[in-house]
Amino acid sequence: MITSDFCRVMASYNSWQNQSLISAADDLSHAARWLDQGAFFGSIGATLNHLYWADALILARLNGNERPQDTIRHSLTDPSDWSDYKTQRKARDREIEDWAETLTDGDLTGTVTWYQADGTTRIVMSKSLCAAQLFNHQTHHRGQVHAMLTAAGATPEATDLTAQI
Repeated sequence: MITSDFCRVMASYNSWQNQSLISAADDLSHAARWLDQGAFFGSIGATLNHLYWADALILARLNGNERPQDTIRHSLTDPSDWSDYKTQRKARDREIEDWAETLTDGDLTGTVTWYQADGTTRIVMSKSLCAAQLFNHQTHHRGQVHAMLTAAGATPEATDLTAQI
């Protein structure tokens, strides 16, 4: 389905795009970042936090953790401090890039298994599809943040892959 090279490109793209959104949001006030703009998670801050925590959950699944929700707490409000968020997001992006850097095509074969938050519903998915979901999910929600930033008067960078290469 996908290759390790694709994962490396997308991990780099993820870091670049997250930095673009952060830079655009730097000029907004705390209140503007948390203003409910009617998006699925409401605000820029909540949507960015969802991405931060969802990245951790999906990466943990790819690394074989069947119950990542037992140790990774998904929160729309944490971190609430912008400086803390930027530090933690950069570390998470580095974690994703480190994962992708050592990945081989063989690492994307087989399946991953995890349990939903209810602890009983077992999900089995191909590793390559789970990796694709990591990057697709990021792109989806970053698009929402991009729109909210634009509505707030901020200007994130272009999102086209061709702008990066």
